[in-house]
Amino acid sequence: MSDFALDRAQPVYVAGHRGLVGSAVHRHLAAEGFTNLIGRSSAELDLRERGRVFDFFAETKPKVVVMAAAKVGGILANNTYPHDFLSENLQIQVNVLDAALTHEVPRLIFLGSSCIYPKFAEQPITEDSLLTGKLEPTNDAYAIAKIAGITQVQATRRQYGLSWISAMPTNLYGPGDNFSREGSHVLPAMIRRFDEARVAGVNTVTNWGTGQVRREFLHVDDMASAVLHLLEHFDGPQQVNVGTGTDVTIRELSDMVAAATGYVGEVKWDTSKPDGTPRKLLDVSTLMNSGWQPRISLSDGIASTVAWYRENIEDIRA
Repeated sequence: MSDFALDRAQPVYVAGHRGLVGSAVHRHLAAEGFTNLIGRSSAELDLRERGRVFDFFAETKPKVVVMAAAKVGGILANNTYPHDFLSENLQIQVNVLDAALTHEVPRLIFLGSSCIYPKFAEQPITEDSLLTGKLEPTNDAYAIAKIAGITQVQATRRQYGLSWISAMPTNLYGPGDNFSREGSHVLPAMIRRFDEARVAGVNTVTNWGTGQVRREFLHVDDMASAVLHLLEHFDGPQQVNVGTGTDVTIRELSDMVAAATGYVGEVKWDTSKPDGTPRKLLDVSTLMNSGWQPRISLSDGIASTVAWYRENIEDIRA
């Protein structure tokens, strides 16, 4: 482990600062005293446009980059638009990482996803499991893009000696999540489904799959604290898993969301729909041995996310 004394006044670029992860990182860094945070919306800076990305780096000269920008979605979106998830994420990553290299950014963290690991990886999944088996086919294109990002970070370290790192979070949720019907992940999709049923007085809600698969969930504010912790206390070529080290079945998650939203009707399961990976629990010993721990329980996190959803329901994506 290494320690990096980050200057709170130096320019820090949070790529994707309006997304779920990026907005949480931006909030956390501001709360921790960082005074020169840089962010651009996708309308202001399309990260797929290489020339504009290089111009942006020349103008802002960041000393730290948090690479949280990505095209993301749930099983339906990933399975329906695999080309888009592969192509756009590769473009975004290569442009930002190449521009950061050109300007010799000394500290960068690339954020990926636990879907990089094989579908049938031994549980809990260690960092060494990467590239040891076949990926989950419903999101393999997105996973390949993220694996390419990890590899580019490792290659940059080897060839140019920059202290760049990668972090692979488990399933994230919280304020600012995507609650759209086609693009959302399982937890925000459930929150919307159950809350709409409660409001409409509908007595039956149908979830995808069997409900038997197991998933690990991490509140995005805990993810943000892990990002700063790693930037200040970790240096190494291998990606670091970020999670809680515990998981629940999707049925258990469904019960928790129903309780948090106040839905009391029947829950059915459409087993014709895919479950995805049977289990995806991360081994987070590398991160926790470095001195970091999650602070937000799943029940508390779901309750606060339901509250955020209701407060912002007019602004969420359809």
